[in-house]
Amino acid sequence: MRDTALHLIDGFEGHTRAFVQVQNGCDHRCTFCIIPYGRGASRSVAIGEVVAQARRLAENGYREIVLTGVDLTAYGLDLPGRPRLGALVRAILRHVPELPRLRLSSLDPVEVDADLMRALAEEARLMPHLHLSLQAGDNLILRRMKRRHLRADAIGFCEEARRLRPDLVFGADLIAGFPTETEAQFQNTLSLVDECGLTHLHVFPFSPRQGTPAARMPQVGREVAKERARRLREIGEIALRRHLASEIGRRRRVLMEKAEAKTEHFTRVLLSRPAAPGTLLDVTIAGHDGRRLLAA
Repeated sequence: MRDTALHLIDGFEGHTRAFVQVQNGCDHRCTFCIIPYGRGASRSVAIGEVVAQARRLAENGYREIVLTGVDLTAYGLDLPGRPRLGALVRAILRHVPELPRLRLSSLDPVEVDADLMRALAEEARLMPHLHLSLQAGDNLILRRMKRRHLRADAIGFCEEARRLRPDLVFGADLIAGFPTETEAQFQNTLSLVDECGLTHLHVFPFSPRQGTPAARMPQVGREVAKERARRLREIGEIALRRHLASEIGRRRRVLMEKAEAKTEHFTRVLLSRPAAPGTLLDVTIAGHDGRRLLAA
C-alpha cells in the first residue's frame, strides 16, 4: 500500500473523545513486531484533510481529539515537503480554535521533531501527557529489539520534555522477558521507570510472533517473563500512587467520560457528583484510592 486516505468520521458513538488516525504502516523492523509485514510502509494523511476532520469533530461537540498512528512520530515523511508531527499539531490548534484539548497517542522519542517539542512548551491545549514506546531499559536488549534509541536517549528526552513542560506526565510501553534478557538486564528496565519519571505503564510479558526475528531468538521461559511483568507492574503501581498523592489539593480540568473523568494528564478521576459525558469541569482533587483521583 502506498497511500492512506482519512476515514471521514463525524462521531464516535459511546466515546467522549474522538480519534483521528493520521498515519498507518511502519518503515522500521523491530524484531518483535509483525505490524510492518501486514500494514506496509509508513503512510500519512495530508494536513489539510486532518484539519478538516478535526474541525468537523469539534463542531459536533467533541472536546478532545486524539491523534493516532502505527508510528505516529513518522508522520509526514512520505508527504510533499515532509511536514512533521509538530507542524500538524500546530495547524490543528491554529485552524480549530474551538477545540479545547488535543492529545497524542504513542510516540517514539527519537523521532519527535523540534517543532513538536516547542508546541509542548507553548500550546496549553496540547495535553501534558506523552505515551512513549520505550520497550526496555537495557542497551543490549534495545539493540536486539532493533530499537532506534538507547537508554540514555530515553532519559534525556524525558528530562528535556519536562524542562519545557514541567507538569508533563509520561506513560510507556515496556516488554518483560524479551529473548536473552538476563535478570541484570531486566533490572535496567525496572530502574528506567524512576529515571524517566514514568507514571502510566503498559506492561507486556514477551510473546513471540511467528515470522519475526525475535521468535527465532533464545527464549526466556514463559513463567519468568510473566513474573518479571508482575514486578514491573508493581513498580508502575508505586509510581502511579506517587503521582496521585502529588495531585491532592490541585485544581484540574477534567473531561467527563461514562463513570469517571480524565485530567489533562490522562489520570482517572472519580467525581463527587454525576456529570454528562463530554462535559469539561474544573474540580479540586481531594484524595485518591490508589488507582484514581477523587474529586471534592
